[in-house]
Amino acid sequence: MILSKQLLFLILILNFSSYSQTQESKSKFHYSGRVEKLANDNVILIGSASSVSFDFKGKSCNIALKSVEDRQNYVSLELDGNYIGRFRIEKGASNSFPIRVTETKKIHHLSIFKATEAASGAVLFSGTTAKLVESPAPLYTKKLELIGDSITCGAESDPSETPCNKGDYLDRHNAYLAYGPLLSRTLKADFLLSSVSGIGMYRNWNDEHINEPIMLEVYENLNLNKDTFKPYDFLFQPDVVSICLGTNDMSEGDYIKTRLPFDEDKYVSNYIAFIKMIYTHYPNTKIALLNSPMVTGDRNVILKRCLKKVIQSFDEDENHTPIVLFEFNPMTAHGCGGHPDIEDQKIMAEQLIPFFKQLFNEK
Repeated sequence: MILSKQLLFLILILNFSSYSQTQESKSKFHYSGRVEKLANDNVILIGSASSVSFDFKGKSCNIALKSVEDRQNYVSLELDGNYIGRFRIEKGASNSFPIRVTETKKIHHLSIFKATEAASGAVLFSGTTAKLVESPAPLYTKKLELIGDSITCGAESDPSETPCNKGDYLDRHNAYLAYGPLLSRTLKADFLLSSVSGIGMYRNWNDEHINEPIMLEVYENLNLNKDTFKPYDFLFQPDVVSICLGTNDMSEGDYIKTRLPFDEDKYVSNYIAFIKMIYTHYPNTKIALLNSPMVTGDRNVILKRCLKKVIQSFDEDENHTPIVLFEFNPMTAHGCGGHPDIEDQKIMAEQLIPFFKQLFNEK
């Protein structure tokens, strides 16, 4: 008998699980972000800051994680509401991570966030030795989706383990400490990141939309790539959608490949088409457009002019809440490769808090 590639892959994934849970554990796990659920409570974490969380009793437990592709990967862990660090998942067999608690409370809450983005390859959570207990559904009623590029991914923000210009690009990702999750935790909102490094609205960082897809082409796919065989289900219905795209459209690339002048018309028309796509999935959402803290001077003037054109094109739209614009203060980035570092990401989140409180109708 010849097995299909899809069936063989599923069998291999299930065999990774040395900590598989029983039926008794059903519904004791909560998932967030772009994930793919498998059998036995296994789950593949795909998108930036996608997560699995659970409550457990006892002073310790182990969790099993595997980098699905043949490369290292990273997760960030939160125990009882406290960030306990970013951890490297070595390629190969499933990695076991010991979790030890210091608080004296009887029940503990552990959340496992993918620190890297979808393009870095998926992370398989294949179970835990924890004594699981029933955990209530997350209390957050507000929902926020953040769409963007490497800045939204938290790329190059955390060189604590791998210094700048060493290792791989993914070695310095920390989506957990990017502005979106920081903002969401402050607002007590459930969140979803749909972000891809280097991507733009009509062209990418170093590609004139010749070899690489743009956001319009990947957004509806689960893995944020051109794999249309795994569509995203859009079950997460955000109250607010934040879009921060334009840094790469306006970039000058690597100064080696040919880079055409920025095309305002293409940027605006693609942006309008993208918003219309969003409305087909989220008819009741509010939309906020963000400029870029990395785009300054005359380029920022052009970017803001384009964003205002996009907003004006929906002036006659009576079916949706008016689209709004947020403008970051210009920033000198302190991360690797000209990206914001963790402290810069905090500054961005702090700037956004009052603006998003208003969008959520809070004081």
